[in-house]
Amino acid sequence: MTTGPATALDVSTDARAARQRDYDLTGVDARRAVERGLASAEWYHTDVSRREMKALMKRSDAPAIRDTIVWLGAMAVFAVMAVMLWPSWWSVPLFLAYGVLYGSAADSRWHECGHGTAFKTRWMNDAVYQIASFMIMRNPVTWRWSHARHHTDTIIVGRDPEIAVMRPPDLARLILNLFGIVDVWHALIDMTRNAAGGLSAAEKDFIPGTEQPKVVRIARLWVAIYVATIGLAIVMGSVLPLLLIGGPRLYGAWHHVMTGLLQHGGLAEDVTDHRLNSRTVLMNPVSRFIYWNMNYHVEHHMFPMVPYHALPKLHELIRHDLPAPNPSILDGYREMLPAFLRQLRHEDYFIRRELPHTARPYREEFHVPAEPLSEEK
Repeated sequence: MTTGPATALDVSTDARAARQRDYDLTGVDARRAVERGLASAEWYHTDVSRREMKALMKRSDAPAIRDTIVWLGAMAVFAVMAVMLWPSWWSVPLFLAYGVLYGSAADSRWHECGHGTAFKTRWMNDAVYQIASFMIMRNPVTWRWSHARHHTDTIIVGRDPEIAVMRPPDLARLILNLFGIVDVWHALIDMTRNAAGGLSAAEKDFIPGTEQPKVVRIARLWVAIYVATIGLAIVMGSVLPLLLIGGPRLYGAWHHVMTGLLQHGGLAEDVTDHRLNSRTVLMNPVSRFIYWNMNYHVEHHMFPMVPYHALPKLHELIRHDLPAPNPSILDGYREMLPAFLRQLRHEDYFIRRELPHTARPYREEFHVPAEPLSEEK
């Protein structure tokens, strides 16, 4: 492979055209993934020496304690100032800043602490994981197992419960989710169902039976908190409590959606090489802090036990074997959005990342498509 910009493929097959494009983890797509050997398959990994990997995987409390103090401290400052200035318009930018730290930064904290790599001390990971899960409205039990499946079967249709953009893409859903509307609606439905003691078929598929009662208990606690918040808002005759609890999941969601779509959007699915289905994007320091270095997404998926603060070092170590990173968020969208638009007409269109000449080539055992049947002109 030669170094260069990403090229795109448009591969059409009768089987793909006929399959169900939904999130059913127990239907035809799930069976097909198992039959093709994609479920829990072997994944490609760049060669890294044991000594280097041991150094990268070393746990430390210090970086995460520092970042968590900055994160929660900034939230507290913005919240106090916003409340003091409420209801004047001067409170709006303060609530917007608070909202991003609540509705977007919590997403990356939930993610890293769910891996158990952010802190060296387990209870610190667990505490931040529970707090961030509440903020982002993701049941901490459900999503711990959901995310484990996401890493085992990344963008394997019928297996991965966290595919953000199914083909063809639902652009209206993507736009609404910039304000958290669709995600929050489904989160409330799931929370209510779980609180009533019910789990969906998909939840039962990836959550062990011994863990399922915890899903119900946490959902009931969360429902009680939200009911109390709504009750306080009614008593006060003000939306202020909802702007501080729950509401930021809506008005502060845009940053985590903006960055999250770049993770896999427009790239190959049903492959077992993260260089094809994940995207690394170089971002500004503010977005990297909010996102906790998850912009190094190929690196994270290839070696998920490397802590967030070591991902830049990992990137430098293995970049010779990876596609060139997108140099900015804007560049990532310039690549991704045209792919989404083309997928509206050609469901099987995807972006194929070019590897540098120093990289190991794609191999058939990693279920990577061969040369395109037809290529965009």
